[in-house]
Amino acid sequence: MRTKLISLAGLLLLALATSALSPRMRAQEAKKEGPPEPAVKVGDMAPDFTLLDQNRKPVSLHDFRGKKSVALAFYIFAFTNG
Repeated sequence: MRTKLISLAGLLLLALATSALSPRMRAQEAKKEGPPEPAVKVGDMAPDFTLLDQNRKPVSLHDFRGKKSVALAFYIFAFTNG
C-alpha cells in the first residue's frame, strides 16, 4: 500500500513538472521558428474583402477601387472586452 502511494505521488509530481515545463518549451520552440512569412508584402495590392459598416451594411474594398484612396487601420481588441 505504501509503495502504491509513493509511486502515485511520484507520478503526480512528474505530471506537475511536465505541465509546468511545457509552456516554456513551447515558447522556446516558437522563438526558434520565428514569425510566419506575411502573405501580403509592402506595396502589394490589398486582397478584396467585405465587412459590415456601422449600419450593418456590407462594404467591400472593391467598391472603392479607382474611386477613392483607402487607408486600413487594424486595432487588436478595439471595442471589445478582450
